[in-house]
Amino acid sequence: MKKHNPFSLLNRFEWGLWSASVVAVIICFMFVPEKEFLSLFASLVGVTALVFLAKGHILGQFLIILFSFLYGVISYCFSYYGEMMTYLGMSMPMAVLSIWSWLRHTDDDTHEVKIASVSKRSIFLLSFFSVVVTVVFYFILKYLGTQSLLFSTISVTTSFVAASLTFLRSPFYALGYTLNDLVLIVLWVLASIRDLSYIPMIVCFAVFMINDLYGFISWQKRKKRQNGERK
Repeated sequence: MKKHNPFSLLNRFEWGLWSASVVAVIICFMFVPEKEFLSLFASLVGVTALVFLAKGHILGQFLIILFSFLYGVISYCFSYYGEMMTYLGMSMPMAVLSIWSWLRHTDDDTHEVKIASVSKRSIFLLSFFSVVVTVVFYFILKYLGTQSLLFSTISVTTSFVAASLTFLRSPFYALGYTLNDLVLIVLWVLASIRDLSYIPMIVCFAVFMINDLYGFISWQKRKKRQNGERK
């Protein structure tokens, strides 16, 4: 694969979406009385990762690895052990596997991942393991005394589904992460009631939700284009 500047691949709308996301995160951070720079940095890494995931560019996966580490640390500090384990023990390893998968299925000309359809067998296995993950993590998180147990468990499930669909190169990964964003907004609203320094995380995942919705639209359009090129 030839070297290139990944930012040069963004279209005008994607530049605008990324810029607006960054500005929203920074403005929110400026108006919060208690500054948490790790949350700010994690948010900026996250919104940058999502715009490249929406583009189907592998740089997004590398940034997800960094975001997973930062977010895991932030979650640990607030005793959101489910979030910590999800991102450090699942999202990060899945991003590594996705890098391997995407590298094997990337178009050398467009630098975009080739989108795939999910087989019935994959849907069955994903459904089965999602149930297993949900049940197992519920009891693990309960034992650890995780705050907001119900929402933390739902977050694990939606993250698992979304990460798996990302590995499978399905456009529906973005809808999985959109649902996860909604759950995380609730979690960090609850956290911010106790500590205002976590308000940027609410804005972060609200911005993530917008980016993930765009990601689904972008992947669907690209899937139609790729299917047309194969005919």
